[in-house]
Amino acid sequence: MTDLPSTSPRASTAVGALCVSASAVLISVSATSPGTASFWRTVLALPALFALAAVERRRDGPERPARLVAWSAGALFAGDMLLWTQAISEIGAGMSTVLVNVQVVLVPLLALLIDGEHPTWRYTSALPVLAAGVVLTAGVVDGGGSAPAPVAGAVHAVLAAVCYSGFLYLLRRGGGAGAPLRSYADVTVSAVVFSLLVGAVWHGVDLTPGWPAFGWLALVALTGQVLGWLLVALASPHLPGQTAAVLLLLTPVGAVVLGAVVLGERPTPLQAAGCALVLAGAYWASTGRRVPVGSARPPGRG
Repeated sequence: MTDLPSTSPRASTAVGALCVSASAVLISVSATSPGTASFWRTVLALPALFALAAVERRRDGPERPARLVAWSAGALFAGDMLLWTQAISEIGAGMSTVLVNVQVVLVPLLALLIDGEHPTWRYTSALPVLAAGVVLTAGVVDGGGSAPAPVAGAVHAVLAAVCYSGFLYLLRRGGGAGAPLRSYADVTVSAVVFSLLVGAVWHGVDLTPGWPAFGWLALVALTGQVLGWLLVALASPHLPGQTAAVLLLLTPVGAVVLGAVVLGERPTPLQAAGCALVLAGAYWASTGRRVPVGSARPPGRG
């Protein structure tokens, strides 16, 4: 189940990234609270993930990933989802997804602070570009156009990126190197619990959101939480680092396009320029160190 997909790794990564890109729009259309969206998108993903984890266990044996690491990663993943969903309603599906990509500079920062792993010069040079992009995207200069609360949305999106960076860091530190599907299932169970607990006191969790909202969140679970993650996580390690980095940028770009087409989101010219700077900085930083073919790469965003 964890072998390379039979299709081209490039095609699989691109399709996976585009599946993930739809998550923000689907969540927006569901019109649910952060807790409701985060809880249901993870709960509805569990049956498929449990089935895949069972196949992996039968094939590879009973060895399990470190559950403490997986549950800690799941708590951070829940924080990421809650904050990102809040940002979607404040700054828009497209721009919130773009801003979460600042995680590409936060993960190396964690590696520097905790492991003493020094980043590349490309990483350092990308920091001012990303900072300028975040300021412009947040609408600090021009007010943010029609976004309801662009500055608050940018803050929540960047905080979501902080949580997502911690999530990725824990996965890379060994949250299931030999059992990725079982590790991801444990992460998702943890995310369900923390989404429910935190969401209950932050905007609430609706356990009966109605069939329309339930249907949209089911699509988020299947496309972003299961299919998108599997395609990206299994295919992108078989690509050169720069190729994978370019293809993974389809997630924020796709979210911006879908946000414009489906939701009618129209960023101001300065916000669009900020999005371009964030994406350019993220690409520049993420290709600073070549990733050997076959090495682990984090799952797609969404």
